[in-house]
Formats: sequence, C-alpha cells, structure tokens
Amino acid sequence: MRLNNPLIEIYRDAWLLAVHKPAGLLVHRSPIDKHETEFALQYARALNGGEHVYPVHRLDRPTSGLLVFARDPQTASSLGKALMAGDVCKTYQAMVRGWTPEQGLIDHPLRDEPEDRRRRGEPQAEREARTRYRRLATTEIPVAIEGHATSRYSLVELYPETGRKHQLRRHMKHINHPIIGDANHGRGRHNRYFAERFGQGRLMLAATEMVFTHPATGERLHLRAELEDSFLRVLSVFAG
Repeated sequence: MRLNNPLIEIYRDAWLLAVHKPAGLLVHRSPIDKHETEFALQYARALNGGEHVYPVHRLDRPTSGLLVFARDPQTASSLGKALMAGDVCKTYQAMVRGWTPEQGLIDHPLRDEPEDRRRRGEPQAEREARTRYRRLATTEIPVAIEGHATSRYSLVELYPETGRKHQLRRHMKHINHPIIGDANHGRGRHNRYFAERFGQGRLMLAATEMVFTHPATGERLHLRAELEDSFLRVLSVFAG
C-alpha cells in the first residue's frame, strides 16, 4: 500500500466524510480487478481514524473527483435512499470529441452491464437513463486525427438524472461526442493522441459537485472538488 494517502479530504462532520479520489483508484474490491490491493475504501477508513466508512455512491476507477462516504450505517441508508429517489444533484466535467450543442438532454435507456464477464452474453434488463449537459468551452487544434485538417473538442458539464452503470460514458458515445480517454466507449485515435501529447492517458471525466439535503441536520449541503493536475494539463488545449 502507498505510504501516503492519495485521498484529499474535502468535508467531514459527525456523519459524513467527503474526499477527492484520484483517477486510477478503485473505490472497493471488484471481481474485474481481483489482483488489485489498493482501494479508496481503505484510505477513507485511514482518514476516519481506522473506523469503518460506508460508500454511498459509485465512482468508476478511471474517473477522478468527489466521493462521499457515510460514517455510520444509518446515514449510509438515508443518503442511499435519497440517491435512488433522485434527490441528490451531481455535476461532472468531461472533455469530449467534437463540438456539442450548447445544452441538451440525453434520454436514452441503457441495458445493465454485469461485472461478471461470464454473464455478458445473457439478456439484460433495459432501464431508463437521462443525462443533461451544458457546454462550457470549445477548441479546435491544428492536428489531423481522423482525416480532417483540424480536430474539435468540447468541455461540458454533465448532470445525470439517473444512476446507471457507465451512464455518462455511454450517453456521450450515443450522441457521437465520446469522452476523451474512454477506452471502452471512446475513439482510439483521439485517446492515443492525448496520451502521447501529455505523456499519460486518462479518462477526461471528473466528479466536481454534489448537492443534497444532509440526512442528519436537514441542511442543504453543497460539496465541490477541484480538478486534478492530470485533468488540467489536458485542458490546456482550450487556452487561448
């Protein structure tokens, strides 16, 4: 295990612990990565004085940003129910291929994606899925990647209204604006270009904000996480 804790504490009270999770760190043990030994859950427990913490939402391994833990089972249950009811507002930032419309709603059902690869060929339930988005910036760089003399990109904010697995990545692919660095749903040529230009590849998706009613105090809580350096380096293509 790393000597230094990779999580950055953002908020703490008697019921909640919010942290920034770096890209590449699993939240908890997964059958997909059976040999992995480091998890955000362990590091959050260390921040909590060794006491158990309870993850209340998912954050994919390659996604960086805001991750909230409950410090007791009752708080975990209350916040989990609020998430299921759609009473938690989440905001993400993503860099995507092409110039998106200024704003929009992606209302596109998604089939379940079982973690067990042996079940991938079985029929899966299709569930409603909705994501709103807003374009923050655009850029055009003088690099030919897919046959055009230049390549266009957008920086967008994404607001998922449902919580399906890989929803944001799959929805952006659905509207032909895949997220840069997405190995499963993105465009390989663009991913390779940015990995080579900046010396490393990463998924350009970050959880930046959560707004919800505090399950214990009843107050409205607005949590924010800064973008990590590896994300900001790629965003330098928007400068000027």
